[in-house]
Amino acid sequence: MKFTLSWLKEHLDTTATVDEITETLTDLGLEVEGVENPAAKLADFTIGYVKSAEKHPDADRLKVCQVETDEGVKQIICGAPNAREGITVVVAKPGVYVPGIDTTIGVGKIRGIESFGMMASEREMELSEEHDGIIELPSGEVGQRFIDWLAQNDPTKVDPVIEIAITPNRPDALGVRGIARDLAARGLGTLKQRDVALVEGVFPCPVSVTIDDDTRDACPVFYGRVIRGVTNGPSPAWLQDRLRAIGLRPISFLVDVTNFFTYDRNRPLHVFDADKIEGKALRVHRARGGETLAALDDKTYTLEEGMTVISDAAGVESLGGVIGGEATGCTEETVNVFIEAAYFDPVRTAYTGRALKVNSDARYRFERGIDPEWTPYGIEHATHMIIDTAGGEPSEVIVAGAVPDTARAYRLDPARVQSLVGMTIPESDQRQTLTSLGFRLEGNMAHVPSWRPDVKGEADLVEEVARIASLTRLQGVPLPRTGAGVPRPVLSQAQQRLVVARRAVAALGYHECVTYSFIDKASAELFGGGTDATRLENPISSDMSHMRPALLPGLLQAAARNQARGFGDMALFEIGPAFHGGEPGEQKTLVSAVLVGKTGPKDVQGASRAVDIYDIKADAEAVLAAMGAPAKVQIRRDADGWWHPGRHGVICLGPKKVLGVFGELHPRVLAAMDVKGPVMAFTLWPDEIPLPRKSGATRPALQISDLQAVERDFAFVVDADVEALTMVNAAMGADKVLIQDVRVFDEFIGGSLGEGKKSLAITVRLQPVEKTLKDADIEAVGAKVVEKVLNATGGVLRS
Repeated sequence: MKFTLSWLKEHLDTTATVDEITETLTDLGLEVEGVENPAAKLADFTIGYVKSAEKHPDADRLKVCQVETDEGVKQIICGAPNAREGITVVVAKPGVYVPGIDTTIGVGKIRGIESFGMMASEREMELSEEHDGIIELPSGEVGQRFIDWLAQNDPTKVDPVIEIAITPNRPDALGVRGIARDLAARGLGTLKQRDVALVEGVFPCPVSVTIDDDTRDACPVFYGRVIRGVTNGPSPAWLQDRLRAIGLRPISFLVDVTNFFTYDRNRPLHVFDADKIEGKALRVHRARGGETLAALDDKTYTLEEGMTVISDAAGVESLGGVIGGEATGCTEETVNVFIEAAYFDPVRTAYTGRALKVNSDARYRFERGIDPEWTPYGIEHATHMIIDTAGGEPSEVIVAGAVPDTARAYRLDPARVQSLVGMTIPESDQRQTLTSLGFRLEGNMAHVPSWRPDVKGEADLVEEVARIASLTRLQGVPLPRTGAGVPRPVLSQAQQRLVVARRAVAALGYHECVTYSFIDKASAELFGGGTDATRLENPISSDMSHMRPALLPGLLQAAARNQARGFGDMALFEIGPAFHGGEPGEQKTLVSAVLVGKTGPKDVQGASRAVDIYDIKADAEAVLAAMGAPAKVQIRRDADGWWHPGRHGVICLGPKKVLGVFGELHPRVLAAMDVKGPVMAFTLWPDEIPLPRKSGATRPALQISDLQAVERDFAFVVDADVEALTMVNAAMGADKVLIQDVRVFDEFIGGSLGEGKKSLAITVRLQPVEKTLKDADIEAVGAKVVEKVLNATGGVLRS
């Protein structure tokens, strides 16, 4: 949003400087993006008076001028044809930078005669393209700054242009009036009254307007009137200068009026050549789809079904709230003009603009929300401006539809400013602030003005009060102590567990990743997701259409990107939520990691090798131990389909208490995600780890048995497809008190065992608790081990 200082002062009576205004705007939330101040580059130019001008002795076109300046009489050589005695000129003394020629003036000799400055033309000062001669001023005092003379006699030449960034929730600041209102509420001036009297029509409007019933939600109201007998042509100089200053090209007076009010009051208007409206009737309706419009930007658009259009008997003539049509546009030959002031639905306008890729000032404002109640006043202001400059007679105003009701009120609670913002502001100041912003107060109820669609509740009233009071007044205050002594921990045990997990995984050499919670449907389906329950209604892109069912897809995508850039060895992890539904509570916090490539770089000892399942298993067990998981766990092999069927393990405390999964990922998944494998990974569920019975920070006493442990070896002949894990789990279950550990130490295949058989040998470690084990005790446990293993595997004890 751009505007000039003089434009702002038409709405705001202020003596504030440009620096004060820009600083205040940023503090109010209207961030200043830039200031173009023409006066800054002309500040060193002064006014002089030519006392004499004589021909140069060695040049026919040069004159030696004696110029009176604030530093006395200076000799200046000048080649301008209008250089002569008795004129008031603009002088650049030595050391002054001239922007039009990108030169700093110095003392020099021209054809043997010294020159102590320069008399400037308009082009040399970048005031215009005029360069036929030097500037001749009709007035001015010797030594006066030229920018001061311009400010008094031609202020548009040195009018600063301010550009601010507008957030989507502040459409009122898309008009100079709204900006001035904010500054006045802060106390930087007084808001001027700019109302005009209603213009009485002198004849019935010859153009009728109707709105279809199914279109009243997209265009609730339409005001129009004809002005006949206007003289269209170039706009007055002040209007052209104002539009050029903010980057708009003057077209013709009637069109420039609509552009002026778009920026002045955030009130887009449109003008039709009334003589070009076929059938003298306009109809606002929804497009059927397939119609075409030759628009004012010299492009032809094919409309989609449901777009809001304005048609006459010949067809579509305008896109409501977006852009007008060329067929009924105003030209310099227009003598009868129809003015449109309507209100269009923001959402429908945005859909239309995006679908057709039309970016216009009207669309930009309508899709953010204009003031619907100012619609009738907008047409009156435009009528005054047109008649005052272009003449003509106005018709009566015709109205189709009704202005939408935006009335709403919220309770003003002065104490909420302290509780929500932390500022102490007297109630009288709060009420004065809201009144200055256009709110109407009735007791403690604040009625929201129609130009503020962003105010939706009591908290918004607090925000307005704090914004005008300035959040820079906030003072840092330490939080009050809830009790004496050392504060109690803020994090819960579950949160502390995640902190420990993050440190533990990082200590193992993994790099943490933070990936999006949204992934594409195909990746989600690979990990059991991609259902409608986790589909986003309004995704950022097609690659982020579903909530992630696991952390592994994001880690694999990161691994694929690294591999594509030549990084083959990596260890990545992430801690975050995964979702199995769209309702609160349908998510779990996971700890996931992937290992890819080699264990280390190549070396002469040949220690580098490909990562395997035992690497990832050790890391998973280390992280579980750090989070406080029990040392005794069971390992099963019944994980989901994205794990390799024969190279994974499910860590659990029982049939239903799963702590995590580790292993190799399925090659099918890796191929689908373009990852070069194999890839080892683990996923842990911290919430499933039982919390300790004691919550104190003191570590428990180390418990070491003083009784000697006993180890016994067993060998079993089983079918070749029997998993060693099945045998280990069966042996562990023989006596959960005495058996401390079971591990496989030998495997034999072939020989006398026969086809389809193998021998597995295990070591069972028994740790007595109360007394030293006797042979009978050891034999009893051994018998249970044999029984459990035989029942679980169908094998026999090898003799």
